[in-house]
Amino acid sequence: MSGGLLCFIWLTAAIMLSTGCSQRYRFEQGDETAIRQVMTEQESAWNAGDIHGFMEGYADSVCFIGKSGRTCGREAVTANYVRSYPDKAAMGDLTFGIHEVVPAGADHAWLTGTWSLVRTADTLGGGFSLLWQRTPAGWRILRDHTY
Repeated sequence: MSGGLLCFIWLTAAIMLSTGCSQRYRFEQGDETAIRQVMTEQESAWNAGDIHGFMEGYADSVCFIGKSGRTCGREAVTANYVRSYPDKAAMGDLTFGIHEVVPAGADHAWLTGTWSLVRTADTLGGGFSLLWQRTPAGWRILRDHTY
């Protein structure tokens, strides 16, 4: 094979790969919509008393950072939620307020917002910063800093 033909083949392959990747993995409006949809699904699952459904929005390797410290892994974070919110009365009614979704590359995004938890005995609230990651299953929360 001549050097010119080999160079042409490599150049063509490089252009095809770079064009395909840049078009496929760009953060677009549909990505923000998908992230917001996961937040809506989490809110609905929580308000139905379904902690496991709520946790579907998290990546397996999630780390939750809150006032009690840092917990990593979806199973460990789920166990903390189950321990802290043992029944529907403790879970109350959750509302998220989304401030912004900021792309952080093609496969990650930051979401900031507020949360309010209305229960019979009290009302709690605060804010959060979530680092999202695109996964084969869709957008999932990789880091959750809730305060």
